[in-house]
Amino acid sequence: SKSLPTLLFYVLLVLKLVSQYPLPKVMMTAPLQYLEGNFSNILHVRITLRIWNDYKLKWNPVEFGGIEFIHVPSDKIWKPDIVLYNNAVGDFQVEGRTKALLRYDGTITWMPPAIFKSSCPMDITFFPFDHQNCSLKFGSWTYDKAKIDLLIIGSKVDMKDLWENNEWEIVDASGYKHDIKYNCCEEIYTDITYSFYIRRLPMFYTINLILPCLFISFLTVLVFYLPSDCGEKVTLCISVLLSLTVFLLVITETIPSTSLVIPLVGEYLLFTMIFVTLSIVVTVFVLNIHYRTPTMHTMPNWVKTVFLGLLPKLLMMKRPIQKHVDSQPPQPLKGSATKPDKPKAGELAEVKVLSEHRSCHCDNSKDIAVRKQRRQSCQSAKWEAESVKYSPEVKEVINSVQFIAENMRCQNETKEVEDDWKYVAMVIDRVFLWVFIILCVFGTAGLFLQPLIADV
Repeated sequence: SKSLPTLLFYVLLVLKLVSQYPLPKVMMTAPLQYLEGNFSNILHVRITLRIWNDYKLKWNPVEFGGIEFIHVPSDKIWKPDIVLYNNAVGDFQVEGRTKALLRYDGTITWMPPAIFKSSCPMDITFFPFDHQNCSLKFGSWTYDKAKIDLLIIGSKVDMKDLWENNEWEIVDASGYKHDIKYNCCEEIYTDITYSFYIRRLPMFYTINLILPCLFISFLTVLVFYLPSDCGEKVTLCISVLLSLTVFLLVITETIPSTSLVIPLVGEYLLFTMIFVTLSIVVTVFVLNIHYRTPTMHTMPNWVKTVFLGLLPKLLMMKRPIQKHVDSQPPQPLKGSATKPDKPKAGELAEVKVLSEHRSCHCDNSKDIAVRKQRRQSCQSAKWEAESVKYSPEVKEVINSVQFIAENMRCQNETKEVEDDWKYVAMVIDRVFLWVFIILCVFGTAGLFLQPLIADV
């Protein structure tokens, strides 16, 4: 009959009003259905199941047609004032309108649908590879242990009905009972604390944060492999820096905002920014070395020793060997209309001696001071040659050859010095290429191995 459970409920309600107030023991278990954490230090959890025994609500099933349990409105029965001590948002106590399950032996099972928002200080030092330890502390707000004693059913949280979370993974969830005597009171108060050890799933942040920064860092390394003559080294550096800046503006909302610690991904972004900025400074310095000329700068001896001798050997760099082609004496054109008078044998021998004297003085050294002495010796040799009585045609040829040879010699010397500066710039580029590769690899590994080292 439909009226029999209703009659039973009112009979029990009347008996409860005239009876003495009970001293129940409340048993709690934790079937977890939902868990979510955010950067506001709040843990969202759907977890509750309360069981207690009210001896005034007992009946004999034989007397009431074999009814062993009924569903009663939760606001019509006595409920323990169990609250979440570390509640962050909303009401401390659950006020559910769901019905409770009442059995004939007085056992009441009440499962109100509620989401608890507990305060959970998060340590994001190793974000996004961080672990968090959050707790939920339940206890009676007004009754001490002598009036309401809390019992925990099982030391582990039941997670068979847990909804899978896209960001967090529960490593461990345990419950503990504590009997605490506070300074304010003489009584002992009981609470049940559930601790959740959760781990963040880092795949989203790895794909959207870490890998783009890693690629940008390796683009910075390629700047030092780009030749200086192409004129795009600084352009590439600035482009990488701008792309990193735009990337930082996009992901600002994704990174947790805190001033207590610098997250791991924040350290990596800062490392990448400094990395790119240093590459711009080094590139400007290399370009300054590359475009130096002997008229503006003199190469010190230590630069020659270190950057032209020592470092190329350590870096296994080989400079191409320039092939010197012996100059051939000009041959007279065949079929010419007029031919100059053939010089005498003594004149030719004397010119040959003077030419050898000039080449001997002009091919020994490459220093600027030696070049000036060489030019003076060559000029004196020229005056000696002019003092000899030659035919006008021979004098004109000698003067023209000397002028052309001196200009070509000066151009070659200037080009050799410029090539030395360019080679020094290339050696510096190669040095910083390896330095930045080592910094990029070991810096990245050192940052992202910190969570593993901390766990060990």
